[in-house]
Amino acid sequence: MKTNFTDKDLTDKIFKSFSWVCSIILVGAILIIIGFLIIKGYRSLNLNLLFSDTNPLDALLLKKPVFDGLFPAIIGTLLLIILSISFAVPLGLATGIFLAEYCPPQIKWFFSLLFDILAGTPSIVIGLFGFSLTIFLHHYFYSRIFPCLLISALSLAFLVLPYIIRTTQVALETLPLQTRLTAPGLGATKLQNIFYVLLPSSMGSILNGIILAIGRCAEDTAVIMLTGAVAVAGIPKSVFSNFEALPFYIYYISSQYADQAELMKGYGACLILLFICTNLFIIAHFIKNKLSKRMLYRL
Repeated sequence: MKTNFTDKDLTDKIFKSFSWVCSIILVGAILIIIGFLIIKGYRSLNLNLLFSDTNPLDALLLKKPVFDGLFPAIIGTLLLIILSISFAVPLGLATGIFLAEYCPPQIKWFFSLLFDILAGTPSIVIGLFGFSLTIFLHHYFYSRIFPCLLISALSLAFLVLPYIIRTTQVALETLPLQTRLTAPGLGATKLQNIFYVLLPSSMGSILNGIILAIGRCAEDTAVIMLTGAVAVAGIPKSVFSNFEALPFYIYYISSQYADQAELMKGYGACLILLFICTNLFIIAHFIKNKLSKRMLYRL
């Protein structure tokens, strides 16, 4: 018995050490990448990078366009994220609730497998689908439909839907049986049980999926380069306009820069995109903590 206990203890220590080594390697790699971007791009971070020759106040008030700065790309990125999440979250939550609470077991496995496959679909395939959809709508429904902000947002929403759906489904299905049966035992209907007990109890896990979707919308390039993003477009006047976005700008500059100064602007764009994503994640986590505490308090 003593030997078995020692072997088990040694195995636990080896596994723990291996986990620590992997974590340190991962964190180190991330810090190296971020440090490299900071070293390369911090010199280019100034108002000229954002607004070029345009007065910052005039640009912020939309009085004058910005042609050679990143301000339109920043606005385009934020609009793209907001539109994509606005489309994806309601549909994803509804589908996840259906799979977890209403879908018959005979076909649930099929839909679960389907959404797992969709989650692994390369983004370039989704971009080609959005581009093909644009051509179809242009030829058969409305000749003024071209690649635009709306098509990009819909394509990105389709890209992140599987994450939200499966996160919602798993979060609801893994709730303890006692939590599931308490409200029905007191006379609540199934719909009341879902909205007043099950969703508040699983809100933390569901919001994790939404946060992941926000990050995917902010960084994806393959989808938007085929469905509406261009190098120079200014701030989009409507959802049917072309737009600029930071991921596409970074790709464009890194592949076609004319001199070292343009490459430095690309590094600066990387830092700005990283800053935007970090703040979006912080805001999302703050909202998540607030909602989780409020809903648990109601319970």
